Amino acid sequence: MPNLVRDVMTADPATVSPRTTLLEAARLMREADIGEVPVVEGRRLVGILTDRDLVVRGIAPDLDVHEVPVSRVCSTDVVSVAPDDPLEQAVAQMRDRAVRRLPVVDDNAVVGVITIGDLAMAKEPGSLLAEISNAVPNV
Repeated sequence: MPNLVRDVMTADPATVSPRTTLLEAARLMREADIGEVPVVEGRRLVGILTDRDLVVRGIAPDLDVHEVPVSRVCSTDVVSVAPDDPLEQAVAQMRDRAVRRLPVVDDNAVVGVITIGDLAMAKEPGSLLAEISNAVPNV
C-alpha cells in the first residue's frame, strides 16, 4: 500500500505562468482533463488556478478572458506538500484548508499534484469516491 505522496501523485503536471490568459488556461484544463493548474514562474509555485476560480472570479464578473492573466484570479496563498511527505500529511492539509488538490513541491519546484481522488484510490480503492475518480471522463 502506498505511504508517500510520490506514490500516488501525478508527476510533471501541466502548469501556466502568471501571464497566461484565462482563455489559454481554460483550454489547457479542458485538453488535459484537469480541474486545476499550478501557476509557476520558472518552476517555482506562485499560485493555483482552479476551474472554480475561472468561473467565479473570471467569467462571472465578465473579465475579458482573451486578455486577463491568470494572476488576476488565481489563489496565491497556496499550501503544498513534498514528494516524501506521508499521505496522512496530504490528507491533513486538504482537510485543514478545505481543498481537494495540492501541488507537490520539491526544492522550490512543482513536481506533481495530488488530489482527493488519488488519495481515495490509494487508501480506499473500493470506495465510491475512488470509483468516481477512476471513471472515464465524459468529455
